Parts: sequence; C-alpha cells; structure tokens
Amino acid sequence: MTRLPTILMMSRRRFVQSAAALGASAVAPSWLHATPPSDASRIGCQQYTWFNFYQRDDKDWFADYDASFTAFRSSGLAGFEPAFGSLAEVERLAPFLASHRIWMSSLYVGSTLHLPDVVEANIAQALEIAVAAKSLGARIVVSNPSPIAWGSQENKNDAQLTLQANALDRLGAALRAEGLTLAYHTHDPELRAGAREFHHMMLGTDPEHVKLCLDAHWVYRGAGNSQVALFDIVRLYGDRIVELHLRQSHNTVWSETFGDGDIDYRRLVSVLQDRSIKPLLILEQAAETGTPRTMSTVAALTRSLAYTADVFAPLLDG
Repeated sequence: MTRLPTILMMSRRRFVQSAAALGASAVAPSWLHATPPSDASRIGCQQYTWFNFYQRDDKDWFADYDASFTAFRSSGLAGFEPAFGSLAEVERLAPFLASHRIWMSSLYVGSTLHLPDVVEANIAQALEIAVAAKSLGARIVVSNPSPIAWGSQENKNDAQLTLQANALDRLGAALRAEGLTLAYHTHDPELRAGAREFHHMMLGTDPEHVKLCLDAHWVYRGAGNSQVALFDIVRLYGDRIVELHLRQSHNTVWSETFGDGDIDYRRLVSVLQDRSIKPLLILEQAAETGTPRTMSTVAALTRSLAYTADVFAPLLDG
C-alpha cells in the first residue's frame, strides 16, 4: 500500500485548521454566483494545490493572502475550492474572493462519521459551514470521512462502516434540503480490503443524497495503480459523479503539472461525454517525494490549466 510521503504527512484536518491566517470578514458581493462562467474558466483549483506547492518552495500560502491570490489569478485560474474547518474561516475568506474576483462553486469540509460520540457534532458542523459557504456561491460540498487514524493501515469494522454510511446519507439529505449537493471523496485507505469502505458508502447511501467527487488518482493509487479499477468505478457509479479532482503521475510519482501520464484522462473524458456527465473540474496537482521541480507554482498551474481546458473541452460546452 502506497503511503503518503513526508511532505504530505500533514492531514487535511491539520491543513484546514491552519487557514486561521485568513483576513477579516465581509459580506459576499452580488457578482459571486452559484455557477461559474460557461467556458474554460469553469475549471477551478483546490486550495491544497497552492498550499502544497508553496510548502515545496518553503513559502506559506497563508502568510499574505492578497499576494497569494494575486499569484493564483496570474496563473489564469478564476475558480477556487477552499477547505474549511470552521464557520469563522468561511467569513474570513469572503473579502478575498471579492477583491480578487474569484468564483467558488464547491468547498471541501472534513468529517469524522464512524465514531458514535462525535458523529452528530460533525454532521452539525459540516452543515453549518456549508450553509454559510452557500452565500459565497457554493453548490457542491465535498467531504472525505476521516480514517481510523491518518497514516494507519487499520480498517474500519462493519459497525463503523454502517454508522458512517448512515451519517453520510443524513448529511447529504440535510444539505439537499438547503439546495446543496454532497459529493463523497476518497483517498487511498477507502480502497483497501476489496474497497469495502468505498463501495459501502456508495451502496449504503441514497444516490439522491450522496453524489461522488471522483479523485481519479487516489482511486488509481489506492487500487494498486490500476486504471482497470478506476474505470470500473466510473462504470459502476459514473451517474453519481458531480465533480472531478484532477491529478496526474508519471511512473506512479505525482508529476509537476497536470498533463499526459499514468492515467488516460482523454479516455475518462470520452466515457463521461458518452454518458452526458459534465462534472465540475477542480485541479489538485501536488508534489511529493520524487516530483520534478523545474518551474514556479504559477508556471505549473498555468500549464496545467491549459492542458485541462484542451483535453476536457468536450465537458465544458453548455
């Protein structure tokens, strides 16, 4: 089983907590809409990409948010998917979206749904954050229920999987009542042991309540670097895909830019196009041990955006 390299050992939970460096709160302006523009600028980028690349360069993404978002916009990107750990972080982000004219159609929020003593609080917090983010344009809420422990090889037992699926479904139903869509996301632990966790989250929830944010590379890696497994999952659950997280590798090591590599994204586009599936596209290229370092963050994301706009053009029409 592939384990996270040292540069990525900070869990998403710790990552979103570090967002406390954001600026003061403000009311979202009227130009922030629930849907991004109807062209290639509909391609967004996950906050983690910028945090990760800045970390690679010994820089702090949160140190000067105006400077960070100036760099973000200079890459050609206009769409941003933040990761929130509290209601306060939603309020703090609003003025930066406004001043840099960035749209936000989705957000990432962590959750722990397999432990009886914390599940209700986690559902309530995720719902509170999501409803607040709706005023900034959010329509998709991406959540990846936490594992037993980050970096652990321990799998959840049947009781925990049952509890988690029930909680995920209830969260999805509550978000749907607010006009929002819950998109289940995975890393590699969910693909262990016959992918029992992943499949039960799909089969143990109502498709109307729980959709899928397909992170193609985490599925590929979690299944032992298998495109067979990736495309089987698309065949089984493609109709529930509302968002893609886009990352690429060469010889199983994450590449510096999103482009051709281990995963055949042209094939993925063709399969989705044949099924009339047009998900939100969110870049999440990242660096790990062995990733080349030949260009700046802005240059890497500019190139990644151009490739995405070209290859995913059939999914950007209409």
